[in-house]
Amino acid sequence: MVSVRKSHDKNIKFLDFPAWLESLEFSDTARKKAVSQCHNFLTEIDNNPLIVSISRELVEILNTLNMDAETLTAAMLYPYWQRDLITSETITSHYSKTVFELVHGIEQMAAIRILHSQKRGDLSGDQIDNIRRMLLAMVEDVRAVVIKLAVCIIELRLAKNADEETRVLAAKEASTIYAPLANRLGIGQIKWEIEDYCFRYQHPETYQRIAGMLDEKRKDRASYIRNFVQQVKASLSTVGVSGDVFGRPKHIYSIWKKMQKKDLSFERLFDIRAVRILVDSVSDCYKALGAVHTKWRPISREFDDYISAPKPNGYQSIHTVVIGPEGKSIEVQIRTFQMHEESELGVAAHWRYKEGTANGKEDSYQEKINWLRKLLQWQEDVNGGSEMLEELRSQVFEDRVYVFTPKGDVVDLPQGSTPLDFAYYIHSNVGHCCIGAKVSGRIVPFSYVLQNGDQIEIMTSKEPNPKRDWLNASLGYVNSSRARAKIHHWFKQQDKEKNLTEGRDLLEAELRRSGLTLQDAEPAIARFNMSQMDDLLAAVGGGDVSCSQIINFIQSRIQKSKDEIDERLLSKLGSAPPKQQANAQGVVVQGVGNLLTYMAKCCNPVKGDTVAGYITHGKGVSIHRADCEQLAQMLDQHPERAVDVEWGGGDSSGYRVTVRVVAVDRTGLLRDITTILANEKAYVLGVRSHSDEVKQEAAIDIDMSVPHLESLTKLLSKLSQLPDIFEAKRLNA
Repeated sequence: MVSVRKSHDKNIKFLDFPAWLESLEFSDTARKKAVSQCHNFLTEIDNNPLIVSISRELVEILNTLNMDAETLTAAMLYPYWQRDLITSETITSHYSKTVFELVHGIEQMAAIRILHSQKRGDLSGDQIDNIRRMLLAMVEDVRAVVIKLAVCIIELRLAKNADEETRVLAAKEASTIYAPLANRLGIGQIKWEIEDYCFRYQHPETYQRIAGMLDEKRKDRASYIRNFVQQVKASLSTVGVSGDVFGRPKHIYSIWKKMQKKDLSFERLFDIRAVRILVDSVSDCYKALGAVHTKWRPISREFDDYISAPKPNGYQSIHTVVIGPEGKSIEVQIRTFQMHEESELGVAAHWRYKEGTANGKEDSYQEKINWLRKLLQWQEDVNGGSEMLEELRSQVFEDRVYVFTPKGDVVDLPQGSTPLDFAYYIHSNVGHCCIGAKVSGRIVPFSYVLQNGDQIEIMTSKEPNPKRDWLNASLGYVNSSRARAKIHHWFKQQDKEKNLTEGRDLLEAELRRSGLTLQDAEPAIARFNMSQMDDLLAAVGGGDVSCSQIINFIQSRIQKSKDEIDERLLSKLGSAPPKQQANAQGVVVQGVGNLLTYMAKCCNPVKGDTVAGYITHGKGVSIHRADCEQLAQMLDQHPERAVDVEWGGGDSSGYRVTVRVVAVDRTGLLRDITTILANEKAYVLGVRSHSDEVKQEAAIDIDMSVPHLESLTKLLSKLSQLPDIFEAKRLNA
């Protein structure tokens, strides 16, 4: 259930600050003094009851987490800074730089909402930068995260007075963003309170029903727990264990979640009655467990040992359910005082480590900080906003799996990871050379899903030998984008020699057709951001750059360098009769007879397309589709070279086009396509195909000759109607 704090109590005189301050029972004078001084400073600025109440409530929440003086000061200042009642300059002139950075860091935390609200792949560069800045603030000083979580609790409390839509939206955001984040950082106090508020707003009737059942049984349960606690203390003393024993507070959301998970009624839940035992050491935990099990019969299926196998967020405790007095079931949680502090505070206790008083807790908190720091390494491992967003969601909002190396080092991976994901996490070469894996000494397949506590040994070969099957999503060999990116990169490097040879052959052939040489293509190296010709040729062979792109670039450079207009053609245009017969290509150049023309390869116009002409230097008139981008670029430089052209009355023998078909890679696909081509009397000039094993797709480019645009349109329509065809379209080049 949600907490009721001093700042909510209407019986306390609102402005009686000294009484409120004393009620907090600070464990040290430094924090008490800091809160008092900040209160005096803020009173002079604004004494609005609502803002003062929020400021005080933040202090109450953070004080229960034992946060330091700087954190409490920043929390008190934040509501005023958020409402523009104080400026950045005011804060920096009265308080330390650390306090200002904490206040600013709280605001930066708002960027985390993008992770929830944006669709995959929709992140802009600015949004990614905002997320990274937010994460950086988390890494630099994790106290800003803790304050933001406290702010979330207050925003949820204030939402109770809003309309239903506002309450539900606030609850959805908190339950999908801040509750998982609090859980990941191990701050149990805040996690449970956020979840109870969200449950209250999203399922009000269920919440009230469970709360009512708890209230009805409260008096009987309290008396029962008091008697049971006394018996537990007596049992502990018989085995020489000293510690605290008390009733455990109930959280309505956790009760409902257990009812749903185990399909149980409220009356059949085991942990409605619950106590917690806190002792000094781990050995005392197991002694206490033995004492409890000796006196009361345990329910074996309800036993969990999170000390030997901690939860992913570091939670440690022993949970057991026993049949207590009167035959009633009661849950007992056993943990050390340190485990209890970490389960309630989690990473919120990191400030103690920073001040040098951690006394052995440094490793526990540093692991959580290291997790935050890992979020900043993704730029090195993934490419593009969509993959980064996917990994961010995985890191913050999804469960993690903790596994061990043969040496006992802990590695945390996204849930669903496989041995190959583990191998690539260790090092790229370990993944490339992986030939098998053992889990706890037993050989497992690459598709094995890692479980918490697995100890993994990777078997490797001397030479790297990844398999393309590893990228097949349906086989489940790798599930992390990090491993997938490294495998893609390896194959790209391995294919470079093959792509280089194929690219050279393709480009030289196309250059010859255009009367150009490989030397003419050298300026294209810089144009396509390559360092040398071999890189450009490999890109052509790999399909990253097309030959037509290079040739168009070369031709545009040649045309720009020609300042002279073909005077012979221009004069011919001015003197020729207006009406002429179509030439061999079936094109009429307005005002010109028997003039050399050719079909531009950049757009391959077909009879029926709207066309335009461009006077070249020494090659006649090139015929383009009217919407050709290459034509538009050339006319921007030399608009005087434009000439009107149209199709003549007679049919040409055919026009060359390239059609791309994208379909499911299945048996008989090419046979079905060629059958339609034959029926439509399309003359095939060449076929190129590429299969994507990961997506199980095939892309087929077909060079063909068609008589006119109508026949091409009919052909594309019939191809699109074939089974498993995703797309059939005409390519410009």
